[in-house]
Amino acid sequence: MKLLESNQSMGEMMPNIASLLECNAKRFAKKIVYSEKNNNGEYEGITWELLYKNILTIATHLKKAGFKEGEKAVLFSRNSLNMLQTELAIMASGGIAVPIFANFKKETAELLIAHSDASYLFVAGETQVEQISPTLKLKNSWTFDNKTYPSFKNLHPFSDLLKPTSEFISLKTDAQTDEVCLNMYTSGTMGIPKCVQLMHKNILSQQAALEKVWDINENDRFLSYLPWHHSFGGIFELFSALYNGATFHLESSYGKDPNMIFENWKKVKPTVFFSVPKVYQALYELTRESKEAEEIFFNSGLKFIFTAAAALPEKLSNEFEKRNIKVIEGWGLTETSPCCTLTDPLLKRQTGVVGKPIPGVSIRIADDDEIQVKGPNIMLKYYKNEEANKDVFTEDGWYRTGDVGEITENGLKLISRKDRIFKLSNGEKVIPSDLEKAIELKCHYVQYAVVSGSGEEHPVALIFPNKKLLEKPDYQLSPEEGCFCPRNLNELGKCLTGCLAMANDSIGQKFAKVKSAAIILDELSLDNNTLTPSMKVAPKNVVERYKKHLLNMYGENVPVEEEVYIIELEPNKLNSRCTK
Repeated sequence: MKLLESNQSMGEMMPNIASLLECNAKRFAKKIVYSEKNNNGEYEGITWELLYKNILTIATHLKKAGFKEGEKAVLFSRNSLNMLQTELAIMASGGIAVPIFANFKKETAELLIAHSDASYLFVAGETQVEQISPTLKLKNSWTFDNKTYPSFKNLHPFSDLLKPTSEFISLKTDAQTDEVCLNMYTSGTMGIPKCVQLMHKNILSQQAALEKVWDINENDRFLSYLPWHHSFGGIFELFSALYNGATFHLESSYGKDPNMIFENWKKVKPTVFFSVPKVYQALYELTRESKEAEEIFFNSGLKFIFTAAAALPEKLSNEFEKRNIKVIEGWGLTETSPCCTLTDPLLKRQTGVVGKPIPGVSIRIADDDEIQVKGPNIMLKYYKNEEANKDVFTEDGWYRTGDVGEITENGLKLISRKDRIFKLSNGEKVIPSDLEKAIELKCHYVQYAVVSGSGEEHPVALIFPNKKLLEKPDYQLSPEEGCFCPRNLNELGKCLTGCLAMANDSIGQKFAKVKSAAIILDELSLDNNTLTPSMKVAPKNVVERYKKHLLNMYGENVPVEEEVYIIELEPNKLNSRCTK
């Protein structure tokens, strides 16, 4: 087995969340820790001193309401000050916080609340209240909007937990590093979400390692939209700010509106920014409107940007690098809290290479090319899922990530999810992610691509365009940049025919090239379970939902509801047709 380790040792680690809060409340007392927009559209912040007092107050009232150490509380809310204070109060007083996606529908929300065995529940407001039943078995629940809901007798206004008190409980500063404090559900890209049990040391060892490899301090400003129910935002980004005393500004559109992100960017002038490539691309397009917009975005105080979930396109990466703004990429999973590797910004970025392990983390490649990880960042185990726990650790204690990769001179290179690799009828193995990335990078009118073909003679592709861009073409992009600004499915199909051929050419093995593709005028979404809460594609669900399109590409004639453009790629000819 090939082994990869950091050449640096980890810094001294805080023992638990309570100790971190107590230390920083003294160290940064008058400094703003968190800021969100007020009713006038201006950012308004809270100091460490007041945040800590509020956490103590909430923890005290929770104890009076019956909350005990080891009990769980679900937070069914989008990011907010109230959610932050509550989650920290729960973890710092010996409880276990369980954040879930704020827009879950009733079936999923109640399934996870029941599975978590939580005795307490916090909801953001009416949107979440509509997704839960008054009959849920809970000891107590609160709503952050402070409204009353007559049908819910046990749902109290959150303001009750912030009422002044003369006696405060002590936070659990003696909590052991291996005590569970956070249960976080995975994205569920390949099936039902799993509940990951995370300990104090998982979260805090990340920061003790990261302070050795990058410079984040109390003078830094975060502008953040990443949701806290997910490890990228709720552990990696959030605690990078909290641990180092930086100021965390909540992005008011929650990452949904590039124009609003840009307006908030102008107000905050972030020094670090954590995001995914699609958002960076949207923001970069806005900078091309004027020199002023360019100067605002690429401001002199911006030290580095962090990207994850997918590779940042080389052209976009170069725009940052030529302005001396570092681009850092990382890799990890919820089960690894989440960061395992970081790229070196001084090295030329390579597609698929996600860098070397952070201090304290070791990586090895098993005989079947699976990436395995060991370190203080590894979860305890999955909650109430013995089937998943059975094979998740090797006999010598390494976590099996389910990702396939290889070790290169510049670090770990990701190849695919292990369960996404499929065999054709002739026994050849196909790695679909290689071609999917090639297709998505070729044209930003393509929102998602899914390659399928298990048991068949050859692979095919399901392609889902960005419907908003088709409705309002982006004429700023020239043909030299790979896009002819299509205005409808028919135009996109004609444009993509050549692009698909070029994407095929980027794949070395002849058997792994797609022979046909269906461009489907439909949207993947949370509602139809084709996207996860972190907006990743759920491949199994996509293949199942669009099974008729796959059958048609393999020679059957099955009626479909969605408008579709079929591209057939042969060695010496290209055929296409638009059908419904």
